[in-house]
Amino acid sequence: MSTTSSTNPETTATAPEEPAAATGQRSARLIHNEATTEIPVHLLFRDDPDPAPVALRPAVVARRQVPGERTGEWRSTRRPVAARPRPAPRVDPELTERPARVLPGAAGVAGGLCGAAGCAATSWWAGLVPPLTAQALGLPVSAGAGLGPAQWAAYAAAGALGMFGFGGLARGRTGRAWVLGLFGRYRGTVRRTGLMWVNPLLLRRRVDVRLRHWRSEPMPAADGNGVALRAVTLVVWRVRDTAKATLGVEDHETYLRECVEAALARVPVEPLGTVRSSADVAGDTLTRLVAADAAPVGLEVFSVRPVRVEYAPEVAAAMHRRRIAALDAAQRASVLTSVVDSVEDTVTRLTMRGLVELDDYERKVLVKDLTVAFCAGRGDTGA
Repeated sequence: MSTTSSTNPETTATAPEEPAAATGQRSARLIHNEATTEIPVHLLFRDDPDPAPVALRPAVVARRQVPGERTGEWRSTRRPVAARPRPAPRVDPELTERPARVLPGAAGVAGGLCGAAGCAATSWWAGLVPPLTAQALGLPVSAGAGLGPAQWAAYAAAGALGMFGFGGLARGRTGRAWVLGLFGRYRGTVRRTGLMWVNPLLLRRRVDVRLRHWRSEPMPAADGNGVALRAVTLVVWRVRDTAKATLGVEDHETYLRECVEAALARVPVEPLGTVRSSADVAGDTLTRLVAADAAPVGLEVFSVRPVRVEYAPEVAAAMHRRRIAALDAAQRASVLTSVVDSVEDTVTRLTMRGLVELDDYERKVLVKDLTVAFCAGRGDTGA
């Protein structure tokens, strides 16, 4: 039969002290416990004569938050950092709309007719006009010099004049403009209407300068609490500077759409039918932001109004239940207030006119019965 001997922790802890004292070193005492790990004693009790100084930095001790107090009510001790102003988009300052040089349409017609007449005269000079045709036109019969270098040069000059005259004819329409360019350089804008002559070597880009409205597709937005929404906006705008709108940005319509989407991400909107004033404030803020972003590229924005705001599909069901619960609670509170006022008025009239004399118990019973009766009547009427 084996005998189990218990070991005293104090004996175990003091056993290694003798060789340590003989060598003059500090003993590594250990505390043994079944619930803890081994901890050196010299780490718990330090007897250094000269502790190393520690540099203390100025610290700010936060005030303990009182129960029921909002977190945002306590002002931070740090100074607010001013937000850097957002850099406004810039366009080439030399890129500004200016009128292009054009001629009346009569000049182009005259040039084209002169070129056609020159071709006909050259053909008669070369003898290519049949005699019967010459007699019918009253032209003298030419001996015909043939097609020589001089005739070919005359043909080329007359043909170039006719093509240059007829090829430059253009018709200007109300509400439309042409942005002209030559070899990649802006040469002016034509806003005239009617028949005119424009240099056929210039590249023409048609721009719509009428007052336009654009109804956007559902764009992501959020309300004041950060709930996801889908907003459809109506934008009323027009092109003010055709040079900047055409040459300052790749596509001014796409740029306007992205400006509206960026503004919706910054401005909280509310579903229509909740608060009317919030919709007006959101529309004014959206108009101001979009107009500021679109002005450098020659676009003039008059209004940006949300015409349809609804909850995103992922939160629509939950928010619908929440609104129904809020309406139900408001209805119940209104009914309860009306019942309490009716009971109070009834009891007051009965007692003030001396119709009944009630003690406290009878008053409580009467109030209870009247409340039950009025609530039952309101419930039956509402059903």
